[in-house]
Amino acid sequence: MSTLVVIVVAGLWGAVAGALLPRAAYRFSVAAEEEWRKQCPQGHPVRGWLGRAPCSRCAMRYGPGTPLVALTTALLCAALGAATDTRPELAVWLLLTPVGVLLALVDLRVRRLPDVLTLPLAGAALGLLGVVALVPEHAGDWPTALWASLALGAGYCALHLINPGGMGFGDVKLALGAGAVLGWYGWATVMLGTFAGFLFGALYGWGLVLVRRAGRKSAIPFGPFLLGGAYAGLLIGAYAA
Repeated sequence: MSTLVVIVVAGLWGAVAGALLPRAAYRFSVAAEEEWRKQCPQGHPVRGWLGRAPCSRCAMRYGPGTPLVALTTALLCAALGAATDTRPELAVWLLLTPVGVLLALVDLRVRRLPDVLTLPLAGAALGLLGVVALVPEHAGDWPTALWASLALGAGYCALHLINPGGMGFGDVKLALGAGAVLGWYGWATVMLGTFAGFLFGALYGWGLVLVRRAGRKSAIPFGPFLLGGAYAGLLIGAYAA
């Protein structure tokens, strides 16, 4: 299979998976003490978790736009296809990417990273990579992925204990999955992805300060930047492997 075919197939998968995320993003976007949303803003029932997000009864759009989410997920998956090529771990990256997009959408909307997404993400990453480690032609190391998951989770937990207002415990749980993914390609990739996440978050925060939309001590949702850094590190690690 040529690299071009891999990129096209990965992009198509991303487009289809991304198109199914808006309804889930809407339903998950609630405060920690609230139940998952079951109704559109007009009070009509929302059924199921996957799909587009206009209400079938009042036609009101209540979630993120499907075309933008689908395009974003398609581009992310296509880039991973280009970097990973035909190696078997690509299947893991393609399965995890839509979950990462969903988490970023929810955190941006309500500053929450639901446990029902972060913890299964970490478990799925380690479990699936454990299976891939048994497949010929993979380019990674499962024990390093496991240790990196624990190390990054511990590091983020320390930051949470030092400054709970700046680093939520949801970020700690998300770091377990990010560490597993980055650790597959080695400790250099872990450090690169971790640094990139903090860099992206710092640039965003200072950008808000410069345009006077936030102060120096204003809290920002860090999940999207943690995920963005992990994605950047994964992309480089996959390409270099």
